[in-house]
Amino acid sequence: MAASDHIKALIESFAAGDEARFYRTALQLAASEARQGHGKLAQELRDTIDAVKARRASIAPPRPIPLAQPRGDLGELVTASYPDLKLTDMVLAAAVAEPLARVLRENRGQTKLREHGLHARRKLLLVGPPGTGKTMSARALAGELHLPLYLVRFESLLTKFMGETAAKLRLIFDAMHSSRGVYLFDEFDAIGAQRALPNDTGEIRRILNSFLQFIELDESDSILIAATNHAEILDHALVRRFDDVVTYRLPVAVEVEAILKRSLEPFRIDDADWTELARQGAGLSCAELVRACQDAAKDAVLEDRDRLASKDIARAISVRKQAQVQVRPQP
Repeated sequence: MAASDHIKALIESFAAGDEARFYRTALQLAASEARQGHGKLAQELRDTIDAVKARRASIAPPRPIPLAQPRGDLGELVTASYPDLKLTDMVLAAAVAEPLARVLRENRGQTKLREHGLHARRKLLLVGPPGTGKTMSARALAGELHLPLYLVRFESLLTKFMGETAAKLRLIFDAMHSSRGVYLFDEFDAIGAQRALPNDTGEIRRILNSFLQFIELDESDSILIAATNHAEILDHALVRRFDDVVTYRLPVAVEVEAILKRSLEPFRIDDADWTELARQGAGLSCAELVRACQDAAKDAVLEDRDRLASKDIARAISVRKQAQVQVRPQP
């Protein structure tokens, strides 16, 4: 039966409580029925989906409103968002999933820990190649803990005037006390580089020293996450201030296969050789693999096809790999 895979995906998404996937699969089923000439049934499915969404929206609780939106000088330094991502939405190596799960467990039980003079992990350093899930992990932690995610904007933080950057850092750390959230310092090597590097300046040393003082004195309930692609240049004194250092890497074959399957769940795949596709996808990051799947899926949709073949996915992976080679720095 043509719709069997869609029905199976609907049941799985319902059981997992994945509402977005459920609606997406239902719309795929309606599109499949329309292509088979069942126009009335397809329209009834779409109408039912719209009606259910409307009812859910009318009874759904409002999104959390922060006690204080970033304004004034702070508003220029951070960008706030409210992710609904979960760790289960990601394909993570055990070496990454386990420390992140521990952060969640300790922060959910921080009242009990404090009763015994203990403190939850709150300061994380995420290191690894681009596209391996560092920023996405910060979003997932915020989503799991129902906290806002505050992304620090380095283009506003770093200035050419002596002492001004340190004052802006103080604003951020003050905000961590007054507005609980997940504060993400992405591309952290911009301020965390070793003080002994040849291109170091006195101002960079002062900024780093200020950050060391602020993170040492921080006793807020907020979670501080620093992410970098260049852990090798971080100052060692800085690394010691974090509760955990989580190391990311490119996905291995079993993870590549899981990423491909999850990204293509709403689509029917004809004779997919997942082992071969995982082999071909080796060397790509999580983000690049997802984009390859999206490219293959978009081609199928635009060509009015309700299914994909292994060759479609392999071609999209090949294009991504070629692009990766073209942008790689020359020796």
